[in-house]
Amino acid sequence: MENRFGITEEGIQVALKIKRHYKSGQPICLPGERNDILIPEHLLNDNLDLLGFEDPLPLAMVASRDPEPPMAMAAAARLCPRARRTELVTEVFDLLGEITKHDEVRHCVELVSANAFSPQAIAEVRRRTSRVIVHTRQQYTAALRQNMKDLMDGAVAPRQFVKEFFRLTEAGNLRNDIRKKLVLSLLLSDAIRPSIKFLFLENFDRFPNPVRMSIITSVLQAEPSHHTELIKEELKWIVAQERPYAQPH
Repeated sequence: MENRFGITEEGIQVALKIKRHYKSGQPICLPGERNDILIPEHLLNDNLDLLGFEDPLPLAMVASRDPEPPMAMAAAARLCPRARRTELVTEVFDLLGEITKHDEVRHCVELVSANAFSPQAIAEVRRRTSRVIVHTRQQYTAALRQNMKDLMDGAVAPRQFVKEFFRLTEAGNLRNDIRKKLVLSLLLSDAIRPSIKFLFLENFDRFPNPVRMSIITSVLQAEPSHHTELIKEELKWIVAQERPYAQPH
């Protein structure tokens, strides 16, 4: 329940949890979900109930600490209409403009504050955020393509290619379905050496569980070939290793 200061006990706990996740490098997931990663579009969707994330403190935490501008801006955009709820929340919003690591967020806070939290200013913040999300995704997509070209041209070592792939897909907040499609195309491609595919499987635990299970199912159902049979055996081994530790439903 919200107190007279405009914050909730749940919001405080969510903010502390987010802080721990940033410190450990863990992805932020949707409330109540263990595998569905929070993306900027979730924060811009006013029809989506984000439970504890609706509190000003978690939104301010993401807006100030997230390493990627689109996520930080989306959190600030969601916070804007809530920022005049109480004096304390307004102070938190103003402080956000000073402590955020992103100039884009700082400019949004300044715009909204300078225009007395007008609906027009808040709408402009949302438009700016949407444009940044689209532009950033385009940049990361182009970087992924270049990373693949560098691999095929022999301009990048396999381990560096895999490292860069994960960095770009995670930082780019790619949707799970797109991430799955990219990985499947690599694992099932005859043009990619098995050694590179095994490097991907070394990092398999970095994928959200739904993505991992969907990849496993698709690979096991793929047409047999020398490449895919090797990968199938490795995936079966991974599943066998994880099964004893699976949490009961």
